[in-house]
Amino acid sequence: MTLMRRLLVSLATAVSALVLVSPASAQDIAGSKDNPLVKRFAGSTIVGYDYKRFDEYVVPTGTYKKYDTTTTKRSWASTLPVEGAVTRLWYEAAGDASPAELVRNYQNEVQAAGGTVLYDSGKDDAFRDRTCFLCTYGWRKINTTRSTYTFTQADTATARIASFKIPRPQGDIYIVVEAVSWPNASKDYKAVKGAYAAVDIIETGALQQNMVTVNASDMSKAIATTGRVALYGILFDTAKADIKPESKPALDEIAKLLKAEATLKLRVVGHTDNQGSLDSNIALSKRRAEAVNAALTSQYGIPAARLSAFGVADLAPVASNGDEGGRAKNRRVELVPL
Repeated sequence: MTLMRRLLVSLATAVSALVLVSPASAQDIAGSKDNPLVKRFAGSTIVGYDYKRFDEYVVPTGTYKKYDTTTTKRSWASTLPVEGAVTRLWYEAAGDASPAELVRNYQNEVQAAGGTVLYDSGKDDAFRDRTCFLCTYGWRKINTTRSTYTFTQADTATARIASFKIPRPQGDIYIVVEAVSWPNASKDYKAVKGAYAAVDIIETGALQQNMVTVNASDMSKAIATTGRVALYGILFDTAKADIKPESKPALDEIAKLLKAEATLKLRVVGHTDNQGSLDSNIALSKRRAEAVNAALTSQYGIPAARLSAFGVADLAPVASNGDEGGRAKNRRVELVPL
């Protein structure tokens, strides 16, 4: 083999090795994966990841108002509360990508799938005053190889946010994309030169119920020993008081209890988690209790005089409202004897 040929072979081998190993220099965070419903921005890397099989989410749909330092939450002129599987992804796009470019790419992807734009900060004049808009990232919990400072200390002037909806028969998909820019790398804040996108994907759909229906006999025993019984089988959509059809087994058992104990009168007490204002949750929890009473009287023939309805919102929690697991335990209906 001539010297020139040996040099060409060596060069080809080196180039092949470079192509094969170059993705390792920007590997996705361990345990993460793209949501198959939404593609990533070309060349970006996953640096933050979280997935919850079921959680609540508030999608911005109207004009941005402010960041509240007391509640550490943003406020909007209008929002849409949704629930379902929630995927949170933080993408790092090193180089010359801008927040506007990232958001526009996701918008094009959504519209190509038949989706619509619910909110776009680029068309919201009120978004110009976005003091501390990124502060909320200081409170977000996510597995990341970067830092919350990667967002909170980014160039706020270039920040963009947009929300989208993609309809589908088994449950609509909501996507919220926030993007920020780093004109220069920062070792202290673990940021590279380029842009970062926080992409939240909410797949709405029915919650798989894992709660066991309490039978009439167990209800009677609980009331006799503890003075109340908590029921998790009476189901409602978020912020609504219409009883869902899958609640029938629990209603059947309440009716059996009342028919077996002809002198028993019950206070039906609605409980919520702490999402939303106290006043609205008190009203909601009472409407839900009233809906239970209405179902028992109209569908099972229970006299209305044996039932009364109350709502206490989140004033009597049985678990922490700090995560969805605790909030699910707090959303319940209790039966208390008169």
